[in-house]
Amino acid sequence: MTTPIPARPVKRRRLLKTALIGAPALLVAGAGGLGIAYASAVTDTSGEIDFKNPLNVPPLAESTVDAEGRRVFELTLRSGSRQFKDGAATGTWGFNGDYLGPTIRAARGETVLFNIHNTLGETTSVHWHGMHLPPTADGGPHQSVHAGTTWSPSWKVDQPAASLWYHPHPHGETARHVYRGLAGMFIVDDEESAALALPKTYGVDDFPVIVQDRSFDGDNQFDESSGLFTNVGILGEEILVNGTYAPYLEATTTRVRLRLLNGSGSRVFNFGFTDGRGFALIGTDGGLRAEPHGTNRIQLSPAERAEIVVDVAPGEKVILRSYAAEDLDIDPFSQRFDGGDDVFDVLELRGAATLTESPAVPGKLVDVPKLDVDKSTETRKFQLSGFNLNGKSMDMDRIDFGVEKGTVEIWELENGDQQFHNFHVHDVQFQVLKVNGENPPEHLRGWKDTVYLRPGGKTKIAMEFKDFADPDMPYMCHCHVLYHEDQGLMGQFVVLEKGQKVGKPPKDGGHEGH
Repeated sequence: MTTPIPARPVKRRRLLKTALIGAPALLVAGAGGLGIAYASAVTDTSGEIDFKNPLNVPPLAESTVDAEGRRVFELTLRSGSRQFKDGAATGTWGFNGDYLGPTIRAARGETVLFNIHNTLGETTSVHWHGMHLPPTADGGPHQSVHAGTTWSPSWKVDQPAASLWYHPHPHGETARHVYRGLAGMFIVDDEESAALALPKTYGVDDFPVIVQDRSFDGDNQFDESSGLFTNVGILGEEILVNGTYAPYLEATTTRVRLRLLNGSGSRVFNFGFTDGRGFALIGTDGGLRAEPHGTNRIQLSPAERAEIVVDVAPGEKVILRSYAAEDLDIDPFSQRFDGGDDVFDVLELRGAATLTESPAVPGKLVDVPKLDVDKSTETRKFQLSGFNLNGKSMDMDRIDFGVEKGTVEIWELENGDQQFHNFHVHDVQFQVLKVNGENPPEHLRGWKDTVYLRPGGKTKIAMEFKDFADPDMPYMCHCHVLYHEDQGLMGQFVVLEKGQKVGKPPKDGGHEGH
C-alpha cells in the first residue's frame, strides 16, 4: 500500500465533463461550445507531481513443482481496496492482492500449470498476452472462469525470453475488468538472454513498469465514464505505475532496465526523459532485439511493451514523462479529444549517492531470424473500421477463418477510420514488414504481438503458425483499444492440421470450472 498523498486539484478535462453533462445538445454542438471544449480538453501534469511514494515492485509469484515436474502457480482473483490518494480507499480488483498481480517468471522449456480461482462474484477470464500456447489454455473469451470456480490451464513455455503480461479477456467486459486492476507481468527467461551482460536482477536493476491511466471521482473511486467527444473509451487523468501514485524509483546501479508496459485500455503513451537523455531499446513485445537501438522516445499503444536500459548518475533526479503523441497521424480534433495532446509526469528516477557499476549494454543481443515470407502460403486482408473487422462484429459462435499449421502467412492490416486503432494477434509473435509501403521504423523491428495502425494507413505483418492445432477452439485477433474490442472489433480464427476443416466453437467457454 502506498503512502497517502494530498489529492491534486481537479483537471480541466474533468471540469469540462462535469459542466457538459446534461447540457443542451445545441450548446455542445455549437461552434462556441465546441471551441471551449477543444481548448479545455488537455490534461498536463508536467511539473505538478510531488514524487514521494516509492515505486511498488510486484512480488515474484510463488510456485511449487508437482510430481509431474510442472511449475505450479496459484492465482486468486479477488476484490479489495487500496489507498492510492489521501482520503477514502479505492475499491479495486487484483490477483493474490488488492490491485494488479505478482510478476510471473518461468523459463523456456518449463511446463507451467496455473490454478486460477475466481472469487469476484462474476465471470471473467485470464489471457496470457504474447504467449505461444494451445488455444484451450489461451484465456480468451472462450475460456471463461465462472464465479466460484477454478480453471487450471497447463502448457510448455517455448519461446524466446520476453516481457509478456496477463489480463482478463471476457467478451464485452475486458475494459472494465482491466480498469479495476486485473493485470500483471509475465517474464519468460532463456539461456541466451541470461548469458548477456544486461541488468537482470529483479527489483535491483531490472524493473517492471506497468503504466496505467486512471480517473478518480470525489470519493476516490475509479471513474469509469468516458469523455463526451472521444471514441476510444476511458481516458484517465492520473497515472499509476505498478499501482503506485506519484512514484519514485531509487536506482542503486549505474544502469537500470525498465520493462515498460502500456497497461491502459485506450491511451497511447510517448515515453522519454525530461532532460532529453537517450536510452537503449533492447526489446519489443516478443523479446530482445538483434541489437540495441539508441533513442530518446518510445511510443506505445495499449498493450505494447518495450524494454529499455537507461544510464543513471549518483544523486541525480530525472523524470520519465509521457509527452504529447507525435506520431498518431490523426486529425487535430481526434488528437485532442483522444488524448494525443496530453502530457503526464510518470515516474521519478533517482540515483543513490553511491552506485554499483553496471557493464555496458552489449552491441549484439540475440539472433532474430527473419520469417521466410517467400514461402508464405496466404496473404489475408483485414480492415478495421468503426467496431467491425472486415465489416463484421465479433460473434462468439462464428469462426472467421482457419490457417494451416506449419505455414507462414502475410496479413495486410488497414485502418479504415480517421481514429486510431491497433492490432493484436493471439498465440504468435509477428514481424512488421511494411508501414504504408515503407520499411518499418527501428522500434517496430523485432518480435511484436501488438502494433499501432495509422488512420487510413496499411501495415503488413508476417507470422508463422506452429505446434498447436484445433479446428474448434479459436484464437482471437482484435484491436487492443479495449473499448473497441468490447464493442465488437475482434475476430477469431483456428489453426488446422493439413486437410482439416474449420469447426464450431464450443458453448460457454468449452470447459467446466471446478
